[in-house]
Amino acid sequence: MVHADLHVHTDCSDGQLSLSSVPAAARRADVSVVAVTDHDRVHPGFEAPVQRHAADADADDGAASVEPVTLVRGVELRVESAAGRVDLLGYGVEPTSDLRDLEARVQADRRERGRAIVDRVEDRLGVDLDVEVREGFGRPHVARAVDTHPDTEYDYRGAFEHLIGSGDPCYVARDVPEFETGRRVLTAAGGLVGLAHPLRYDDPEAALALTADLDAVELPYPYGGDVDRGAVERAVREHDLVVTGGSDAHDDRLGRAGLAASEFERVRERLPSPVAV
Repeated sequence: MVHADLHVHTDCSDGQLSLSSVPAAARRADVSVVAVTDHDRVHPGFEAPVQRHAADADADDGAASVEPVTLVRGVELRVESAAGRVDLLGYGVEPTSDLRDLEARVQADRRERGRAIVDRVEDRLGVDLDVEVREGFGRPHVARAVDTHPDTEYDYRGAFEHLIGSGDPCYVARDVPEFETGRRVLTAAGGLVGLAHPLRYDDPEAALALTADLDAVELPYPYGGDVDRGAVERAVREHDLVVTGGSDAHDDRLGRAGLAASEFERVRERLPSPVAV
C-alpha cells in the first residue's frame, strides 16, 4: 500500500488539483503523505515546508479514510546536465531569495515559450485555443486545449505525439538552469534533493551518475511496461541515496506509485517536523 506519494502536481503548474483539494484526493487513495512538486515553481499556498491537515478537514468529501494528511512543500526543477535535461525533485524547501530568483527566471521563460507554442499550434490548426499563458504554464495545458477543441482532430496524447512533442512542428525548446545551479539552490533552500524518474531519460546510466552529487533518487514510479530497476538500486547502494517515489499525478488519482510507511521513514528523517494547519 502506498503511504507516501512524493510526486504530485497541482494547478499551480500543469496539474488539475488545487492545493486545498489535495488532502481529500489523498484520503480517497488512502495516502497519508503527499509532496506537491509543481514544475519549476514552489506552491505559494504552503504555510510551512511540511504541514499536517487535521483528520476532520473535508470530512464531507466521502473519502474512504479520515487519517490526517501530511503535505510536503516541494518542486520539480528541470536542469541541463552532462546527461542532457533531467528533473530534480526538492522536498521540504524554504522559498529562499535564490530559489525565488531562479523560479522567476524559469517562469518567465516558460511563459515566453508557452506563447510561442500556442501561436504555432493555432497557426498550424487554424483555431483559437483560448488558453491563458500564466505562471506554471506547460505543454499539458496546450494538449488539453487541443483535446477539448471541437475543430481539432487530435486528442491529448495525439497533441504530444504529432504537434508539441520534442522534434514536432510546434515544439519550442526551453532555456533551463544548469544542473549545479539547480542542485546548489535547492540544497541551500534546505531541501532533500533527488533525481526524478531516472529510467525515463534517453541515457539512464548517465543520468544516474549525477546522483553522486545528490541526496536521493526516485525509484517507485509508474514507468509503464517492464523496466529493469537494477541500475537505480545499484546507484542507491553506491551513493547511499534516500529512495523517494511517487505517481507524478497531474490529475486527482494519487497513490499509483510511492513509498510504503516503512520506506518513507528515511525520507521523514530528512524533513522538518510537520506543522498543523
